Amino acid sequence: MAKQVQKLQIIPLGGLGEIGKNMTVVRYGDEILVIDSGLMFPDEDMLGVDLVIPDITYLLENKDKIKAIVLTHGHEDHIGALPYVLKQIHVPVYGTRLTLGILEGRLKENGVDSSNLHSVMQGDIINVGCFSVGFIRVNHSIPDAVGLSIKTPLGMIVHTGDFKFDYTPIDGKMTDFRRFSDLGNKGVLVMMADSTNAEREGHTPSERTVGAAFDRSFHKAKGRIIVATFSSNVHRIQQVIDTAVRYRRKVAILGRSMVNVVSISLELGYIHAPEGTIVDIDEIGRYRAEQIVVITTGSQGEPMSALTRMAMSDHRKISIAPGDTVIISANPIPGNEKMVVKTIDNLLKLGADVVYGRGEGIHVSGHASREELKLMHNLVRPKFFIPVHGEYHHLVKHAKLAIEMGMPKDHVFIGENGMVFEFTKDKGTVAGKVQAGMVMVDGLGVGDVGNIVLRDRRQLSQDGILIVVVTMNRQTNRIIAGPDIVSRGFVYVRESEALMDEAKARVQQALMRCEDENVKEWAAIKANVRDALGRYLFDKTRRRPMILPIIMEV
Repeated sequence: MAKQVQKLQIIPLGGLGEIGKNMTVVRYGDEILVIDSGLMFPDEDMLGVDLVIPDITYLLENKDKIKAIVLTHGHEDHIGALPYVLKQIHVPVYGTRLTLGILEGRLKENGVDSSNLHSVMQGDIINVGCFSVGFIRVNHSIPDAVGLSIKTPLGMIVHTGDFKFDYTPIDGKMTDFRRFSDLGNKGVLVMMADSTNAEREGHTPSERTVGAAFDRSFHKAKGRIIVATFSSNVHRIQQVIDTAVRYRRKVAILGRSMVNVVSISLELGYIHAPEGTIVDIDEIGRYRAEQIVVITTGSQGEPMSALTRMAMSDHRKISIAPGDTVIISANPIPGNEKMVVKTIDNLLKLGADVVYGRGEGIHVSGHASREELKLMHNLVRPKFFIPVHGEYHHLVKHAKLAIEMGMPKDHVFIGENGMVFEFTKDKGTVAGKVQAGMVMVDGLGVGDVGNIVLRDRRQLSQDGILIVVVTMNRQTNRIIAGPDIVSRGFVYVRESEALMDEAKARVQQALMRCEDENVKEWAAIKANVRDALGRYLFDKTRRRPMILPIIMEV
């Protein structure tokens, strides 16, 4: 009897139809390899939620089949979920030195064991179960980023990771064209490629162009300079330090994540600074304003970030003064525009000169634009293609690009999280779906906030809450005391006495009606109070506050 050939499955659990929480499963038979494990920051309507991570139900159900997790780079949208995932799944994790250095700090903060982290170099190949995984050097907005070649019993998979083709990189290490080309010459079954900039024409500018923009801004600045950027953009931080050295300025680091990444990068040799260049933030008062550069977090207007607190005159260590130059070296992530604009306005009101926006040249993307994507497709020449890492419109645009370049339409798969893409040597299909989605992290709670809790939070944020307290006799159902009404976020009680008095009267009427109709169940009495009061308040105010009846019995 002929041995049944196993099929190769690729199952994205995050990163499709969204920016963030990237996680992909590669499965052959009873062996699983996981690529990345990232988080996503919450949307505006996810009130009170701190982080969003992938739903890993599928992984937990197949825990014994997982051979390893391999990481493409150290950005939060690729490693940020690991402190939560590694509490439940104990497997080896492979990544480059800087990636694991940043991850180790995150694991330590969350009390998670880091003894199963294994460092690899760009260019290494490791064997994990039936898979042979190669780590291919790529350029991105963080050093030590890699694409992956995954040799399986059915054929080769190439995962580009987040990448761009930078011909003048800050560290002098270009994307490994030859390795991608060699893989293409030998034959690639499936390619998964970054789609973030699939709608952007041309080429993404080199990171080195930002250095020239910094030089222009530093040359004009008469006083202190404050540069806000992503803490993980190590090459950008290096360029700020290099420019500061040229202008004989000291550099101070501000913001918890910025301090962590810079200290790790200095320790591992990814950031270089002449001795005495970097000073403690508490020491900047010893220098004149024109001798100081501060590198800080807050380029996205995050409410608790250092730059936002400076803009609100609420920072313990730094106050913005007229003559300061603030450089915001990042473009707003979609959804953050309002927060960034508010921060800029507040900085301008305090007298700072603010340098921001695409026209200033102070930020470039870390992702490939359309001409670079075409080059990657020409190098790898895969039989099948899955666009990944992007919102749905990015995936569609990338898929169309592949088809325009001559790929058969039925060999290109636009997917959603949870889809099972199944491949043989000659055919690719969508073979079903597994559970996938988002798990919300709120404080120490992981997954205990869902749609119902968010709905309640939205209602509370929009119309507030009314608490109705009444004391009743359990036997007779008569009112002993109350009703008393407490309002929070609905109306200011002292200015709405007539409304509150009438509301109490409506509650009393509802309770008396329950008594007349011999309603004994507390739940039914509460429902009557809620309905009567809700109708009255909507008629008078056109608002629907959450109404919470509390019955105390004697």
